[in-house]
This record gives sequence, C-alpha cells and structure tokens, in this order.
Amino acid sequence: MTKKKIVILGTGGTIAGTADSASDHTGYTAAQVGIEQLVAAIPSLRDSPFGLVTEQVAQVDSKDMSFAVWAKLAARVSHFLAQAEVQGIVITHGTDTLEETAWFLHALLNPDKPVVLTCAMRPATALVPDGPQNMLDASAVAAFPGARGVLAVCAGVIHGARDVQKVHTYRLDAFSSGDAGPIGYIEEGRLRLTRNWPEAVIPRAPVAIKFIANQEAALAWPRVEIVMNYAGAGAAVTSALVADGVQGLVVAATGNGTLHHELEAALQLAQAAGVRVVRATRCFEGRVIPGAGDLLPDSQGLTPVKARVDLMLQLMG
Repeated sequence: MTKKKIVILGTGGTIAGTADSASDHTGYTAAQVGIEQLVAAIPSLRDSPFGLVTEQVAQVDSKDMSFAVWAKLAARVSHFLAQAEVQGIVITHGTDTLEETAWFLHALLNPDKPVVLTCAMRPATALVPDGPQNMLDASAVAAFPGARGVLAVCAGVIHGARDVQKVHTYRLDAFSSGDAGPIGYIEEGRLRLTRNWPEAVIPRAPVAIKFIANQEAALAWPRVEIVMNYAGAGAAVTSALVADGVQGLVVAATGNGTLHHELEAALQLAQAAGVRVVRATRCFEGRVIPGAGDLLPDSQGLTPVKARVDLMLQLMG
C-alpha cells in the first residue's frame, strides 16, 4: 500500500523571516528561510506517519504577492491534488494577503482535499516563534480524514477561505472568521470542529486554470480595482479609473452597501460603460443584504479584497 503524503509548499512570509535580534518582532526581513529548513527545525513534523514532500514555490513578503506567484502556486497545488497518494497540502504564507490567496485557490480549484494555508506573526529567529506550532497544526488539519477545501490555520484556530480575515496588526491570534465563526480548533494535535468544512463552490471561471497555467498570461490578468465609500466620497477616482481602462470595480461600501450619491452615480455610469461593478461592505462583520431595487450587484458576502479576486476570475471566464 502506497504511503500517504502531506505536501508542504513554501511561499515566504514572516514565517520564513529573520531579524538581527531575537526580541525584534517587527523589524525583520520576511522570506529568508527555505521551506526545507523550516521543516527540518520541527522534529515532530519530520516524525509524521505521512511522507513529507516539500517544495519552494516562491520566496516573497506577502505584501508583494503577485499574479505570477498565484499562477505558479495554483499550478503546483493542482498538480499535487491530482495525485492519489497526496492526503493534503500545507502552504506557508505571509499574513498580509493570506485571505486573498486562500479565496483565490478555493474559488479556482474547489479542492475535495484540504489545502491549508498557515503563517506566523513572529519571524523564525524570534525567541519564541509561532511558526513551528502553526505548521504542526496545519499539518494535523491536512492529515484529518474528511477535511476538504481551502483553509487557514493560525494560533490553533481553523478558518474557512470565504470567512477568514486578518484583523490585528501584531498579536499572534491575528485572524478571525467574523460572525460566521471558525471551523474549529487544534488542541494537542487533535481537531475539535465547531461547524462543517467549507462549502463547495462553483469554480468562478472554468477556463481560468488553463489561462493561469500560462505564465505569460500573468501579465494580462483582468484589471480590477477597489474604491471606498466614506463621508464626502466623490466621483473623481472612479471616473479616472474608467478613463484609464479598468475592467472591474469593487466598492467597499458603508453599512449595508450604502454609497455617497456622487460615488454611486459614478459607479452606475461605469457599469453602463461596460465596467463590471460589485458592492461589498467595509464593515468587518455582516454582509450586504440585497434589495429588490438594487442597481449595483452585491458581493454575496465576500469582503472587498476577496470580491476583487472573484471578479477577476469571472472576467477570465
């Protein structure tokens, strides 16, 4: 019988960061330590009953996450998901854009195996780094029978790709699933679930994976920008983006999708000109509840940054 495998893909981030001092948690340089070195530093991970496969997909600070890295990551995840002996996949990632990468992979691939993004808020050189435990926890989730979908694991909490958001700049438990709540917790290597694994989604663009597999196509991804509603928000930014050839606009609206009348008029003109427009809310919890007279479609519960990813995938299709 073939031994089941856990694949660990490295993309950089704070979890692979280094600083000159063990007490420096903010002045570090991200994406310095390779994935093999990170795994080698965790004996209990090396002693896993599963075979471990490691691969360095990228080495970036996630604030600099690019379409090219997304394309390569999606291709490698898709490659390993297709292998029957692969039980699950762990991806080490920076915290800043983790939620965007998580939704991108979930909406694109809709995996029936667990794809678990994990991270750290302290660099690898910290006196007490949080990355090793997060990697152990993520591996436990990847190995769990029946786990599926794209997930995020940080500070012992399991989040789904649709709901996860970074909500704190510094503390170790930096992520939340808002009012949806977490999927569960990892306690001493064991999982305690509080709700079901992520719901399956209809892949947002059936042709997108073929498009993304072409590395040169990374330069031609649909251009979608985010604008924000606020007191006195006007039409200038939206009008400038339309004039500059933007293909899609996501608006981070106030409250239940409300918009300043000048911004709303500009967005309606953009939509009439062929630009795809989506309304999300800038509120941390809740979602835009659609009304019968809405002229601008809502994001179906996605945050502004995830709605942008979703709209790009739709435009590819």
